[in-house]
Amino acid sequence: MKKMIIHGGRRLSGSVNIGGAKNSTVALIPAAILADTPVKFDMVPDILDVHNLMLILESMNVHSKFADGVLTIDPTEIVEAPMPSRAIKSLRASYYFMGALLGRFGRATITFPGGDNIGPRPIDQHIKAFKALGAEVKDDHGTVHITTGEGGLHGARIFLDVVSVGATINTILAAVKATGLTTIENAAKEPEIVDIATFLNNMGAHVRGAGTDVIRVEGVPVLRATNVHTIIPDRIEAGTFLSMAAAVGDGVHINNIIPEHLESFTAKLIEMGVDLQIGEDSAYVGPSKNLKAIQVKTMPFPGFATDLQQPITPLLLTAKGSSVIVDTIYPQRLKHVPELQKMGAKIRPEKDMIVVDHTDHLRGAQVEAGEIRAGASLMIAALMADGETTINNAENILRGYGSIVEKLTGLNADVKIEDSDRVEEF
Repeated sequence: MKKMIIHGGRRLSGSVNIGGAKNSTVALIPAAILADTPVKFDMVPDILDVHNLMLILESMNVHSKFADGVLTIDPTEIVEAPMPSRAIKSLRASYYFMGALLGRFGRATITFPGGDNIGPRPIDQHIKAFKALGAEVKDDHGTVHITTGEGGLHGARIFLDVVSVGATINTILAAVKATGLTTIENAAKEPEIVDIATFLNNMGAHVRGAGTDVIRVEGVPVLRATNVHTIIPDRIEAGTFLSMAAAVGDGVHINNIIPEHLESFTAKLIEMGVDLQIGEDSAYVGPSKNLKAIQVKTMPFPGFATDLQQPITPLLLTAKGSSVIVDTIYPQRLKHVPELQKMGAKIRPEKDMIVVDHTDHLRGAQVEAGEIRAGASLMIAALMADGETTINNAENILRGYGSIVEKLTGLNADVKIEDSDRVEEF
């Protein structure tokens, strides 16, 4: 286990480059096994999730190589084999192998995915889509078996009961080689879905409408990669650094962003009074003073991302008055609240809201990163706090933020990662 140790109270300045999107990457890697040729990705973040996915690929005789942000995957000798349960259970995005394996072989067996425990995130919409495409699905005590008959998968009209990024992507992966036309209605519109569709289309797929609520997939028999796919910048990492720069910065340039992907977030920063200047592919955050309390309500894209409600929380502590957060996507996303309270934050859950009151002073403490974005919230708070903060379970931060120590150190932060002497319990 890892721990992150931060000595707070140092003002941040300088510039930071945002890496490739985690939420694209963890879907693109399973999608790569649909290819009939080797594939190559650029701007891949160096995060634990990538290395776990590479372990899963290796278990299927899919060879991969990762260096300097470039990931090469060769699925041409893929074999069906049980996937390593530890890697599967540590990574919820491993459920994309259901759609990818179904699209490749017409069948899949996978242990129910793990990852962040932030409340119920059922896969019933994924299962509904697979059944509509002609698959039979059985759940054997947490192991999902998906099979198809002699006719294989066929196109279908699928209406998702809830807007789900995971179900939208999994349906695309299963349908991309199916016979006929698949129409996905009430589809999620996140930029990461557009990124997946771009990758597949560049290999010869026919995916139309990505980024809208109706996506049409005309199945093709073969997918061949002919160029390198560059992953889009990570809007969640960008938002995290924007919040951090506003909370404890003396002037920070944030490079390699797509401002259109961040409009719901930057609108809230501007509403608070943050000194924010947005360029074509970068942003500058000046020293921010006299910030105002705001209300935040998470929504599917293009609304305020649920993954950014925790990273913005430490910034809300600096605003005058009481801010309110309502997470309509994952109302139980509260793991950061008791940990911030240990640091002196005036924050509390109240009915279906999080109330964040102005807090003059945070102090270093021993805290737990219960999941990726909770860890990001604690990381920002630790930079703001007086004294030393130790964030245990720092693997959760490393799952979502590549080269984080180097990036923070480059901004004048005092931060390091060490092995923890705590024993992990199973």
